[in-house]
Amino acid sequence: MATQPPANTLPLFYGGLEPLSSNQHANYKSRSAQKAPFLAQTHAVPLTIDEFVASQRFFPIVFSSGENPVPLALMGLNEGVNVFVEEDGSLRGEIYVPAYIRRYPFMLARLRPDAEELSLCFDPGSELVGEFDEGNVLFEDGKPSETTNAILKFCEEFEMAAQRTASFVAELKSMDLLMEGEVSIQPTGSEQPFIYRGFQMVNEEKLRELRGDELRKMNQNGMLPLVMAHLFSMALMRELFGRQVQQGKGPQLPAGAGAAAA
Repeated sequence: MATQPPANTLPLFYGGLEPLSSNQHANYKSRSAQKAPFLAQTHAVPLTIDEFVASQRFFPIVFSSGENPVPLALMGLNEGVNVFVEEDGSLRGEIYVPAYIRRYPFMLARLRPDAEELSLCFDPGSELVGEFDEGNVLFEDGKPSETTNAILKFCEEFEMAAQRTASFVAELKSMDLLMEGEVSIQPTGSEQPFIYRGFQMVNEEKLRELRGDELRKMNQNGMLPLVMAHLFSMALMRELFGRQVQQGKGPQLPAGAGAAAA
């Protein structure tokens, strides 16, 4: 359900990466998108710990499977299902939009594996950056415009949040608090429950067994509120399941069966 993507692949959503250059892109503009069709069939989106509190009101927060787990906002329980986005990419109601989505089509990336600095890049196939008649100019007199500087600042803040997130997850692993997750949902009228696996979550039993000094340390360094936001958000699994059923996005229930209560 939330498997870690293979290494050495382009990040989620990105079909390509091209460094933004005042020489090659002097006349380029950036335009905002009212819809996100690239999101319509994405069920899990990377999340930073800075977003846990805002996100836990809308999405279950889980951790990807694999050796290097990352936090994910679940927007659907099945591959290719997003209950918060219409097929054309428009949002269904007011929700928190993760920074990973808002960052697209830009991101900071190393142009070479041995490069020390990150460069501002964009996805050339996004149709959001190009020589348009309308939009925000990216360069003025050969220098980055206010728009470009704002984009760069946002991407830099995202990278710093990503580093904090990596440290948080590493600490969870060092404390052996992550375990393979499993959620069983028994819809009314269905003989068999639907079982969801393929993600990791915090082990509540081990969390309760931590020594007082360990819990105090987690509270002082800000980890404990983040863990609780994650655990509280797991109650939304049933609501997510119900949304899928209501929208006809599977799984298929027997005739006469209703969705599980949230």
